[in-house]
Amino acid sequence: MLFNSVEFAIFLPIVFILYWFVFSKHLKAQNFLLLVVSYLFYGWWDWRFLSLIIFSSFVDYGVGIAMHNSSHKTRRKLLLWVSICVNLGFLGFFKYFNFFAESFAEAFTLMGASIDPFTLNIVLPVGISFYTFQTLSYSIDIYKGKLKPTTDIVAFFAFVSFFPQLVAGPIERATNLLPQFYRHRIFKYNDAVDGMRQILWGLFKKVVVADNCAEYANMIFNNYGDYSGSTLFLGGIFFAFQIYGDFSGYSDIAIGTSRLFGFRLMKNFAFPYFSRDIAEFWRRWHISLSTWFRDYLYIPLGGSKGGRNMRIRNTFIIFIVSGFWHGANWTFIVWGALNAIYFLPLLLFNKNRNNLGIVAEGKYLPSFREVWSMSITFGLTVIAWIFFRAANVGEALGYISEIFSLSLFSMPEVRPSNLLLLIAVFVLIEWLGREREYAIEQLLLSKPKLLRWSFYLILILFVFLFQGKQQTFIYFQF
Repeated sequence: MLFNSVEFAIFLPIVFILYWFVFSKHLKAQNFLLLVVSYLFYGWWDWRFLSLIIFSSFVDYGVGIAMHNSSHKTRRKLLLWVSICVNLGFLGFFKYFNFFAESFAEAFTLMGASIDPFTLNIVLPVGISFYTFQTLSYSIDIYKGKLKPTTDIVAFFAFVSFFPQLVAGPIERATNLLPQFYRHRIFKYNDAVDGMRQILWGLFKKVVVADNCAEYANMIFNNYGDYSGSTLFLGGIFFAFQIYGDFSGYSDIAIGTSRLFGFRLMKNFAFPYFSRDIAEFWRRWHISLSTWFRDYLYIPLGGSKGGRNMRIRNTFIIFIVSGFWHGANWTFIVWGALNAIYFLPLLLFNKNRNNLGIVAEGKYLPSFREVWSMSITFGLTVIAWIFFRAANVGEALGYISEIFSLSLFSMPEVRPSNLLLLIAVFVLIEWLGREREYAIEQLLLSKPKLLRWSFYLILILFVFLFQGKQQTFIYFQF
């Protein structure tokens, strides 16, 4: 079920009414309702894949209790490996089986032998990359003694399948989200209003910004051989705003929807295109995934504490694995490796934590140095996004080579003035709200109600006007 669909517009009010007006006095009943509607939400896409999420939930629920009840280190480690193998086994089979089969065949072809790869007609279950990481972190935290397992099976299953963030994150930790299922939740008007405001902004980012950018990004990328370097770079910019509006818009809707039901999810985006270096960008982009890899892969590998070679190795591992997490294609691996190359100089010269604060905090305008730093970082990010968007590495290299030709200095053949103006207004609003949880959290709150509500109505009008250009959320494929 898509957030920007008629079905969800009907689904959400019904669940809200049942949750607060029918089951509000019974915590377990509320949790059970959330479990049922979450399975309905997920099963709306394909009910057959509910068996995967249910089985994964059973495994980690049982593993968590068994690990807690065992004092034998070897048995605890074996149980942890059960969780790892089940979760990553599902992920590997559905997402990477064909990739490895085809890559294996291609390797033999390069050596002069020809074999036909054995592939399967596999449908990738929506959200499998997200909920497998969520349940896996639960088992790892119990193994490390950071968390006690729950015996409330309904609360645990609801935590794994919580519908606002089930299919595209944020990837929540049990230490944050699971305890919220134990506490009695009271309806708070201000939280609900704030949640609706964030949902509105998320819908605007997705439906108006991302889907309009997608129209031109698709046209340029699909016919990149027909355009000049300037047009191709503009296409890269359109895709950069498409993927940001699409994914951060989903996160905003997920976080806002959770607020309607008395839950607080972690922040997943923190205005990443205002970053002054790549290290800051990765602290602000897809925060739930970046911190997951940091805590469960980078730090266990030694992090930045070892020698230079270890730091280089760990940096490449974390970025390449992150790229591979996004998809079974060499383009994602190259995208990850390229970001590692961007990041490496900052790490080696101990400058990766230079920009921890908010750019131009407390000011309306950034300094010239900040503008230059943000521009360079954004430009590097756009080049990396080309690998993310391209169908294959060869196409990405061809696309980039044309950008860095003399035609880069020509007038773009595609100049959608309305879209460029829309992006400029969007960037301005994001800039004004960059010190908040989301851009319009406090925007116009101190102004007259007529002005504030006029602004909200304009956003709503734009969402309805552009609803016809509906595009599937990009991260559904991951």
